[in-house]
Amino acid sequence: MPGTWGSLAALPAAWFIQGAFGGTGLGVASLAAFIVGVYASNAVIATGEDPDPGLIVIDEVAGQWITLLPVAGAATADPVLYGMGFVFFRLFDILKPWPVSWADRKIKGGLGVMLDDVFAALYAGAFLYGFALWAS
Repeated sequence: MPGTWGSLAALPAAWFIQGAFGGTGLGVASLAAFIVGVYASNAVIATGEDPDPGLIVIDEVAGQWITLLPVAGAATADPVLYGMGFVFFRLFDILKPWPVSWADRKIKGGLGVMLDDVFAALYAGAFLYGFALWAS
C-alpha cells in the first residue's frame, strides 16, 4: 500500500510543478527525485535487512512524475490524464513486465529501488501518451 499512497501523493506536487514550471520543470524534478532517491534509498537500506523497504516511496514519486511527462507540455494539467497516469503507473509497477521485473530482481541497492519504477513509468507514460492521443 505505501507505493499507492506515494504515487497518489506525487500527483498534486506534479500538478504544482507543471503549473509553475511546465513540462521541463517536471522533467527536472523527476531527475532530481531519481538522484536523491538513489542516495536516500542506499542510506535506508544500509540500516536494515530489507533490500526494498516499504517506507521508501520516493521511487513511486519519481515514477509517477516520469509517467506524466508525455502529457506535461500542456498549458494546464488535465485531471483525467493525471488520473489515467496514476492507474497506468500503478498497473505496471504491480504487474512488473520485463524489464521492470528484471530490475526489481537483479539490480541491488538504491539504484535497483529506483530503476524498476523508472521502467514501469516508461511503460505507463507510453500508454498514457496513447490514451491522450486517442482521447483528443
